[in-house]
Amino acid sequence: MRRWLYAAPVAAFLVLAFFLFHSLFGRPPDLLPSALIDRPAPDIGLGAMDGATPGFARADLASGHVTVVNFFASWCVPCRMESAQLMTLSRIPGITLYGVDYEERQPSAGRVFLNEQGNPFSRIVADTHGRTGINWGVYGVPETYVVDGKGVVRFKLVGQLTASAMTGQLLPEIEKAKKAS
Repeated sequence: MRRWLYAAPVAAFLVLAFFLFHSLFGRPPDLLPSALIDRPAPDIGLGAMDGATPGFARADLASGHVTVVNFFASWCVPCRMESAQLMTLSRIPGITLYGVDYEERQPSAGRVFLNEQGNPFSRIVADTHGRTGINWGVYGVPETYVVDGKGVVRFKLVGQLTASAMTGQLLPEIEKAKKAS
């Protein structure tokens, strides 16, 4: 009977170790599921970030061309690191890039950030309280969405847009969205 007392903790440890080891081979964290895929983009309902760049609404996302919507913030380190990739993306013909300045602590921080890093966005709105981000299912910034010409979300990239993510994931998804439009 006493052997069971010694064997029980060892068995519990082995079961726990099995499940922890098994979780190492699960889905990568940048492939978080999104309930928006193949559904109409949620309403934006926000004003322009400032007077320098116009804002956008849901109707702009359904205007017949593929749009890439990027949620960013000045306090976000990966957002700073992805800015060069966004600038490259903004120069590719046939791609419209919109920005959502997410939960800034100071109203002018987003403009200062874009002045420092460069502004790849043709339109920008300010999501001061994060409500639009919640409607879009944002886990944290940066997040990038591909919206087809009918206003339907086709892809979501969680995390920093790297060169490999742009060529291996984002650009192919943009091409698919163009065909769906």
